[in-house]
Amino acid sequence: MGKDAEVTQSGVHGQDTRQAASDAPEGDETVADDKQGKGDEGDDGEDGAEAGIRRPRRGLRVLRWAALSVAVLLIGTAGAGYLYYEHLNDNIEQDVLNLGDSKVAAPTPNAAGQTPLNLLVIGSDARDSEENQQLGGARETFGSTPLADVQMLVHLSADRSNMSVVSMPRDTLVKIPKCTDPDDGTVHAASEGRVMTNQSLGHGGPGCTVATWQELTGIHIDHFVMVDFAGVVSMADAVGGVPVCVDANIHSRDNAGHGSGLKLEKGTHPVKGEQALQWLRTRYGFEDGSDLARAKAQHMYLNSMIRVLRENATLSSPGRLRALAEEATRALTVDPGLDTVKKLYDLSEELRTVKPERITMTTMPNRYVGARVEPTEDAEQLFRLVREDIALDGKDAKKKDPEPGPGSQAPADPAAADDAIAVQVRNGTRTEELAAARGRADTVAGLLVEQGFARAVADPSVLPSEDRTVVRYPSADLAGDARRVAEALGIPADSVQRSTDVSGVTLVVGADWREDTAYKVPVPDDTTPESAEALNGADTGACMHVDPGFTWS
Repeated sequence: MGKDAEVTQSGVHGQDTRQAASDAPEGDETVADDKQGKGDEGDDGEDGAEAGIRRPRRGLRVLRWAALSVAVLLIGTAGAGYLYYEHLNDNIEQDVLNLGDSKVAAPTPNAAGQTPLNLLVIGSDARDSEENQQLGGARETFGSTPLADVQMLVHLSADRSNMSVVSMPRDTLVKIPKCTDPDDGTVHAASEGRVMTNQSLGHGGPGCTVATWQELTGIHIDHFVMVDFAGVVSMADAVGGVPVCVDANIHSRDNAGHGSGLKLEKGTHPVKGEQALQWLRTRYGFEDGSDLARAKAQHMYLNSMIRVLRENATLSSPGRLRALAEEATRALTVDPGLDTVKKLYDLSEELRTVKPERITMTTMPNRYVGARVEPTEDAEQLFRLVREDIALDGKDAKKKDPEPGPGSQAPADPAAADDAIAVQVRNGTRTEELAAARGRADTVAGLLVEQGFARAVADPSVLPSEDRTVVRYPSADLAGDARRVAEALGIPADSVQRSTDVSGVTLVVGADWREDTAYKVPVPDDTTPESAEALNGADTGACMHVDPGFTWS
């Protein structure tokens, strides 16, 4: 773990009124909300103390930012970095990729041997330097454990044609898995209940944030990049300004002094340095004043930043590139797979192949639970699209017919004659909401007999639960028979699976076939949920709506 990371791993977990759950039972969300729910006023830089909380309050918890760390990869820092390669490499901090016990398997390569790439971008609210302290406020929290207040998953498609970004609100309630600190071996037990996702960074480092994401989404994460307050400002200065838009004059400051301090006139203006940080921190004054509105503003900033880096010719000057490379490498903490300028450059070359119109920014669909949020069913839909490498802009090229599913394989020998294939049929139509549909195993076994599968029988002794109808087989010599049964009923090849849980060819009638005699292949919904509030990377007309209570004339 790097020098900055070592400072942040102090034994005191600093908290604000949104983070006081450690004084209540970890799984008691109601108690946590009672203590946390009124502390948001300080999110944009205000300090204060709360009676009954023995640890210092941490007012600012809102870096919520990832634009520049991704953008520096897009520009290709090695253009300047090779001039003093070792110096820049020494600037880069590194930490362990995954501190959890469970791992998520990497995706299967496509027909061309390509695999997607998933990068988790983390914004830390660390107060571990004088510069971070000045920018973040809350002097009493100097050196306390940071929070992962920005979490954005960047997904680069296997064919490198498109990119998807999924932001998770920092207030999302999740179960943090057990994580072991790589520096001192401290074991952070898994949370007994759900806690705010930004606490994961304090459970051993960014590798625990990665583990938390993988547990929640089932998405394999290849790399992470983490940046802090000072990194935002210095890199924004090096870039030279990013245009942002507001639909009215805004001053993010209320009568009690809460707010980021952002002050802009109506229209589009370039922001850099501390003003860029103010934009990325602003909650008071944007739309409904929620963390979700802030994420929307960050997506607009990221899109604009990418366009600047692709279009601004001044960034090709050696001096500008050197400045950006210097600031970027000092601002980043990465996993060992990205610990040199060369590795960052190689990644940047892959990222920069995607045109802005094929970049889609989204926020994890969520619903409120008291003062917090939790993932909805639409969130799982969004995670599935990323897992299956489906473009969120809906512009994927037509895919070939699906290959056999996990555990399946092409039959080594032809199938036996239909009347010689023994088939057990089980009723797996039960769901969480519905009981098993009566008689389905008998009905489908009868259909097979009518088609010449004389040895097909219903097995009423097992009542599994399957979303989709599947045909399973235990060994390679029965693969052809299983394929033949699926073909006869119109069941797709990717629903034929090898499994040691069965002793022979076994057809499980799933919840997708609760009625009728003809099987209808489910058509998956591969559209991005509206609740993800997708923003296209080429949208130059996006503009943040200003709350009338925060405007000026």
